[in-house]
Amino acid sequence: MDDKEAVLNRLKRIEGQVRGLHRMVDEERYCPDILVQISSVQEALRAVGRKLMHNHLRHCATTAIRSEDSHAAEAMYEELLELIYKHAR
Repeated sequence: MDDKEAVLNRLKRIEGQVRGLHRMVDEERYCPDILVQISSVQEALRAVGRKLMHNHLRHCATTAIRSEDSHAAEAMYEELLELIYKHAR
């Protein structure tokens, strides 16, 4: 299974989890149970983010940084810093 397919499969599972959350709220389930499921969805999304970051570093960033174009490398460094700041929140 390639990386894109793995990410899409994870997102489909997350989509199902979010639909389940909707049902839980609609059915007025016990709030702590809903909160546990919300935490599960958040962690699943973080895992997808980590996978995408890994792929970006392995492919796009490596290519740009190794290129002879110093502007491309500098732009990639700036992009990576911005991604790290946003992703670390």
